[in-house]
Amino acid sequence: MKIFYGWRLVAVACVIQFLHGGLLMQAFGAYVAVLSDEFGWSKTALSAGAAIQSLEGAILGPVLGWLMDRFGARSTVQVGLVVFGLGFLVLSQIDTIGGFYGAILLLALGSSLAGYFPLTVTLVHWFRRKRARALSIMSLGLALGGVAVPLVAWTMQAWGWRATAMASGIAVMVVGLPLARMLRRSPAEIGETEDGLPPEAPDAAQADAPAAPERHFTAGEALRTRAFWLLGLGHGFALLVVTAVNVHAISHLKEGLGYSVAQASLVITLMTVFQVLGVLSGAAVGDRWDKRYVAAGCMLAHMIGLLLLTFGAHPALLVAFAVLHGFAWGLRGPFMQAMRADYFGLQAIGMILGLSAFIISAGQVAGPMVAGALKDLTGDYRLGFTLLALVAGSGSVLFLLARKPA
Repeated sequence: MKIFYGWRLVAVACVIQFLHGGLLMQAFGAYVAVLSDEFGWSKTALSAGAAIQSLEGAILGPVLGWLMDRFGARSTVQVGLVVFGLGFLVLSQIDTIGGFYGAILLLALGSSLAGYFPLTVTLVHWFRRKRARALSIMSLGLALGGVAVPLVAWTMQAWGWRATAMASGIAVMVVGLPLARMLRRSPAEIGETEDGLPPEAPDAAQADAPAAPERHFTAGEALRTRAFWLLGLGHGFALLVVTAVNVHAISHLKEGLGYSVAQASLVITLMTVFQVLGVLSGAAVGDRWDKRYVAAGCMLAHMIGLLLLTFGAHPALLVAFAVLHGFAWGLRGPFMQAMRADYFGLQAIGMILGLSAFIISAGQVAGPMVAGALKDLTGDYRLGFTLLALVAGSGSVLFLLARKPA
């Protein structure tokens, strides 16, 4: 039986996301912990590295959106993977905070060109009725990246962080580049149709699928809707927690709660297990559920989970954090872009996602920076994590109000 090429692209995107998540996004906290110990750099200074990644992604967003709408993702992702790999090679040689920021700039540029944004734009053009399922499976790669965190931490302890960074750069290029060559802009490029269905497929057979948008919005029209801003703010509030946890959770578990880096990485691994379960749940039912209500519930889970991590003196509280935060992240994450495609159509979806990155980046930057700055000021993460948790919880209201524009 012929496999719809779109599902092959989902698998390609999943593997590339695994490289991004396992080697950088979810492993960044391990680098923060070891670099802080070796060089004595403050948490605020190291958190600025995460802020650089977010800001660069926001600045590049509209440019990437234009490139995706005009040319597709194949060449962009290939270039991005080379830059991403070079960023790790530069990171393996740094000795100063300036060198660290330079490596982060390369990593951020590479991960923007070859990361979630261009892969998402590709998949939303290949799927309509099964869009949430496709994006959820792609996000499975990012979630499974957390499984690699203990391996990254172990290699840092066994061979040092420099060897780990160098091996990561080589792996990105060796594994990622052949996969990127498979990317195609749209089904029409190879004579297929959305979802792999024949054009005459009856709509009744897909009664559980989300309705097609009534019209395709331009970027300017999307900007004038309330839904665009509510979705952006809600997404940004969620990333306050996600990025703060990715950057500072291992340091908090190590310095605030007395666990080793290896033990702390196990908590991240457990979180990843439930993130995977959340992704799989979204893949199974995401095209049938009302995504607004799902996102609102996930925001409350993010809030409670971060509060449990903040005051998690007992291991059971850390387990509860891993369950709530991981499941909410996995379930909610793919819905964000699926909702935008459902609401605004595909005519200018690349530019719409790129413009959304400006709003989202506020949460990506503020989460690690607020947590790091208040940790340096107060001596622990409690105040910073508590503030971020409460703001994220309030984001549930934003999603409830974000109705599909007429």
